[in-house]
Amino acid sequence: MTIREMCDTFGVTPRTLRFYESKELLFPRREGQKRLFTRRDRARLKLILRGKRFGFSLEDIRQLLDLYAKGDEQLTQLTRTYDLARTRLQGLERQRDDLNAAIADLRKQLSWGERMIASIRNSKTATGQTGPDTE
Repeated sequence: MTIREMCDTFGVTPRTLRFYESKELLFPRREGQKRLFTRRDRARLKLILRGKRFGFSLEDIRQLLDLYAKGDEQLTQLTRTYDLARTRLQGLERQRDDLNAAIADLRKQLSWGERMIASIRNSKTATGQTGPDTE
């Protein structure tokens, strides 16, 4: 595939592909100025993008990709990927729990704020005061 075909297929920019190439994650063949990506590069890019979506660092991804060539029918690569993914999942679940707690607290604060605003408006109306927010 050409760089344009890779970009269109995977929804990335040429800059992204050049960046991954500079980090030695992809190894396209060169024909003059053209970069030609092999089936191996396509498979690697798919794994890179999936790893990034899951929050793996590029260094983690590189190490996992390098384990493919170990020659043990991918056992080492799969085991390491599984361990890393379990750790990442636990971190994401902690983040989710933290976000849920923050959302609940913010909802309570908004509810308190609504009550306070309504109370102040009601007291102004009852005393006949007018202001910018009661006109």
